[in-house]
Amino acid sequence: MPLSDRQIKAAKPQEKTYRLSDEKSLYLEITPTGGKYWRLKFRIHGKEKRLAIGVYPDVSLAAAREQRDIARQQLMQGIDPSAAKKAQKQTGREAAENSFEMIAREWFSIRMSDKSEGHQARTIRALEKHLFGSIGNRPISEISALDLLPVLRKIEDKGHVETAHRVKQVAGQVFRYGIVTGRCERDPCTDLKDALRPTKKNHFAAITDPKELGRLLVSIDEYTGTPAVIAALKCSALWFCRPGELRHVRWDQINWDEKRIEITAEKTHQQHIIPLARQSIEILESLKPITGRSQFVFPSARGASRPMSDGAVRIALRGMGYDRETHTAHGFRATARTLLDEVLNYRIEWIEQQLAHEVKDANGRSYNRTKHLDQRREMMQHWADYMDQLKSAAGKNNVICAIETKKASA
Repeated sequence: MPLSDRQIKAAKPQEKTYRLSDEKSLYLEITPTGGKYWRLKFRIHGKEKRLAIGVYPDVSLAAAREQRDIARQQLMQGIDPSAAKKAQKQTGREAAENSFEMIAREWFSIRMSDKSEGHQARTIRALEKHLFGSIGNRPISEISALDLLPVLRKIEDKGHVETAHRVKQVAGQVFRYGIVTGRCERDPCTDLKDALRPTKKNHFAAITDPKELGRLLVSIDEYTGTPAVIAALKCSALWFCRPGELRHVRWDQINWDEKRIEITAEKTHQQHIIPLARQSIEILESLKPITGRSQFVFPSARGASRPMSDGAVRIALRGMGYDRETHTAHGFRATARTLLDEVLNYRIEWIEQQLAHEVKDANGRSYNRTKHLDQRREMMQHWADYMDQLKSAAGKNNVICAIETKKASA
C-alpha cells in the first residue's frame, strides 16, 4: 500500500529504527530520535544498494516519489543513481570553488595586498556592489560577454560611465587571473572593447603660474593644521609624488646618509627614489620627534598605526581656499612637471622619471631607478630653492599690499 501524508506525520519513534514502505522500493526510515529519512532500495550489477533521497518534511512525499522515478529512469539506462548523485555533488562543489566570486576574492587577496587602502576599497566595492550579485555564483568559465554587458549597461544607464569602465577593468583582471590559474580559458571583457560609452578625461586641477604657486606656498606656511598635515602639504610640493605614495612613506624608507627616500611607485610598482633637498631634510628632522613613534612619516590623526587619510591634504587645501577646480593634492605633480620643463628647462625624461612614470630609452628599455640620479638630485634641490624664491616674492608682495592698504585707510 502506498504511504499517505497522514501516516507519515502520525509515525512515532520507537526503540529501534523501523521503516514505512511506499511503492516501487521507496521507503521512509524512522530513527529512535524521531528523524524521518527517505531511502530507495535498488539493485545494479547484481548488488543491492540504497539511495538517500532526503529528510522529511524538507523532502515531501511527492518530491521523494519524483526523485525515485528519476533514479528508476537512470537504472533503466544502466546508470547507478548513487554514483550519479555523488558526481553531481562533486560537480556542484567544483562549480562553487570555480565561481567568479571565489576566484575574484582569491585574486584580491593575492594581487591587491600591496595596493593602497583607497585602491583596495574601490576595487572590492566594484566587485561586491556590481559583480557578485549578478555573476558571482556563476562558474567563471561559463561567463560570456553577453552576461557581462547587461551588468555594465545598468551602471552606465545611471550616468556612471567611468564606474562602468572601472568595473569592466576589474572584471578583466579577475578573468585574466582565472586564465593563468587554469580556471577559465579567456577574458570575455576583450569582446566589450567598444561596447561602452567613452569616458571624459578629467585632469587634476593644478596651479602652473609661478606667482600663484608662490601664493599657495605662503598659504601653506600660514596654515594652522596639525604638524603632520602641514609637513605633508610642504612635501607634496617638494616631492611631487602621488598622494598615495606620500601618505604611505615610512620612516624606515628614508636613507638619511644618501639623503633620499626609497619607495615602490603606486602605478608602475617599480622601485622609485626621491632625492631629498635640504628643505625636505629640515622638514623631516622637525617632524621626527612628533611622529617618529609611528612607522609612517605622516600618520593618521585617528591612530599612529595607520597612514594619513587620503582626504587630509585635500581638506587642508580647501581650508586655504583652493577648491577642486583650482588645485588638488595630485595637482602638485602637474605643477612641478610644467615649471621644471617650461621655466627651469630640465630634460623631460628626468622629470618623467622623478614623477615615477615609465620612461624608456632609445632601445625601448625602461630606465632603472638610479638612472640620471645625480641629475635628478640636482633638479630636486633647484626645485626646492625655486619654490623658496617664489614664496619669498609672494610674501613681500603681501607685505607691500598690506602697507598700501593701511596708507589708503589713513
